[in-house]
Parts: sequence; C-alpha cells; structure tokens
Amino acid sequence: MIKRILEDRIPAYVDFKKAIVIKGARQVGKTTLLKALLHGKERVLWVDGDDPFERGLWSDISREEILRLIQGFEYIVFDEAQRIVNIGLAAKMVLDADLHKQVFISGSSSLDLASSIHEPLTGRKWTFELYPLSWGELVSAQGLAPSLRQLDSLLITGLYPEVYTAKERREKLLQELADSYLYKDVLEYGGLKKPEVIVQLLQALAFQLGQEVSYHELAKKLRINHETVQRYIRLLEDSYVLFRLRPLSRNRRKEIFLTRKIYFYDLGIRNAVINTFRPLSARNDVGALWENFIIMELVKKYRYAERGAQFFFWRSKSGSEVDFVVQEGDAFHAYEIKYSARRKLRFPPSFTELYRPEEMKVLHRKNFYQHI
Repeated sequence: MIKRILEDRIPAYVDFKKAIVIKGARQVGKTTLLKALLHGKERVLWVDGDDPFERGLWSDISREEILRLIQGFEYIVFDEAQRIVNIGLAAKMVLDADLHKQVFISGSSSLDLASSIHEPLTGRKWTFELYPLSWGELVSAQGLAPSLRQLDSLLITGLYPEVYTAKERREKLLQELADSYLYKDVLEYGGLKKPEVIVQLLQALAFQLGQEVSYHELAKKLRINHETVQRYIRLLEDSYVLFRLRPLSRNRRKEIFLTRKIYFYDLGIRNAVINTFRPLSARNDVGALWENFIIMELVKKYRYAERGAQFFFWRSKSGSEVDFVVQEGDAFHAYEIKYSARRKLRFPPSFTELYRPEEMKVLHRKNFYQHI
C-alpha cells in the first residue's frame, strides 16, 4: 500500500477539540487514509454515510441520541458525511459535549459538505484535501527509477489508487469511476436535470486541455447560457473533477485578466471522458497531457505543504506567457512546462521585471522530478 503524505501530517492536529475534515473525490483514498490514521486505535465508532441505515440513524439526530451512540468510543468517524443530513450540527454536538473524543469527517462533494458543516463547525475544524496519488508518494513508496519507468502510463491512466494498482482493465475501471462516481456527485448535489450536457461540457474541456477557455464559446457550442456554463464548471471543480487556473494580472492594460485555463485533477479521468487511451507515441496531445500532469503535481506539492500558495498562469496581451506561477505572500515562483528537454526558453522580460520571481524553472521530462 502506498503511504499518503497526509498520513504523517494529520496526527499533529489530533487534539480532541476540533473535527478533522478530509475532502476529496470519491475513490481517491479517503476511507483508506482514515483507516491508516486509526490503525491500532481502540474504541472507534465508524459511521458510513453511504449506508442507508447509518444515514437514517444520524440524520437530524438529537443530542440525547448522540450521547447514547458515542458512549464508550474515543474516535468518531463520519465517512462520506455529505450524505448525512445536518452532519455538521451532529459533529458540533459531539465536540460541545467535551468528552475527549476526536471527530473525523470525510466527504466527496466539496460544495455539499461545506454547506452542511461550515456554519456549525466554524472555528471547530481542521480541513485537509486528499488528491489522487502524487508523484512524491510514488517515489517514496517504490523509488525514483521504477516511478520513471511508469511515467508514460501515468499520463494515460492517471493516479487514482484503484486504477494505479490494478494489474489489468485500467481503462474499464476509469470508465466505471467516471460514470458511477464523479458524475453522480455533480448530478446529485448540483440538482442538474440534463446529465448529457455535463458529459458534453467535460468532453469540450478535455479537448481544450491547457488552453484558455471562453465560457461564451462553450455556451454557444452547447446551446446553453453563459451562466449555466459557469455554474456547471464550478460544480465540477467543487467535485474535484476540474481545476481552474486564473490569470495573474497587475496591469489590465497590458495583461489578460478575464479568461481561465482548465485542467483535470486526474488525467485518467480526462482520457476516459473522451475515451482515448492510445499510447503517447500515437497521440497529438502529449504536450497538453504533460502540462496538466506537472501543474497538478505542483498543486499537490504546495497544498500538502500547507504553504498558503495561490496558483496562476500569466499572459500579456502581446502574446508573451508563463505556464504556471505560484504566489506565496509577496514571493513568486515561475514555471515553464515543456515535454521536450531540447527546447530552450527565456522568461519574458515584461513578466520578470514586474513580478521579480524568486525562482524560475523550466520543467521537462529530464528534470521534472527534481522539483515536484
């Protein structure tokens, strides 16, 4: 089993005073992480929000019933908690009882889970996000050389734990994962009535991977309004399917500031959306796959490190650009991402003079592992 980075980070936050909330897409490994965190612990009460009986028992529960159910337990786990009505209030009542019990909450829909726990647990929670497996986790588990040998397949089938560890039928697993879980959360918690539009939108975005996206053009293509496109993309982002990258802009006369670039949290899901699993040698989107891979690995790296980083791309109106910019406080780190190591690049003076980045790196196939 591959050890997750959060397995070492979360224990420092166990204080029996605040709930520990773990968010992430379905099948990304939240339940496995919780079990690893609680391995060897006794007196664990596990509440599965996907179980109809447990869901009915804990939804809109009274304080008296909560105290009865948690008696004798030290650790209380609400897994897939977004399916339990008023779970935030139930967790608050456990904490307010001051019985020295640690509450863990996991959820696969950021939007729905946030709406149910935000107000009741304000100031009473530590929140963590779990992503598909990271490059750093792979290298820690098996070493650099074996991980590099797998690089091509990672760009095709991605890093969902079940898919990565499967010996065969990875493409079938990805199709099932997309159809059964990812769309399910978006449709269920977004209240959408036209699931085919979500599929068409995802396909359109998959083909525009790494490009600047026009909501107006997407709306025209899908025959829906601009606001609906924005809402659907926001729902897909809240469900950990898509990642939106904003433009960095201090000078709106010379820099773009309205468009977005959109990436997929996992390339396996992206390729499943368009049903394309051809090897890299037979593809014309290798550059886009590589850019998506590196950007998401950098996002995982910075977010797991809890450094409060913000992420951008940069482009001037004259056409100069930087693929990925990380801002930490007043400091900037700039990255250009190219699949081939042969291409020599120079960062635009109009960018470097204005933002004075502390670090500028070109990440390619021959050196990327030194930086992610």
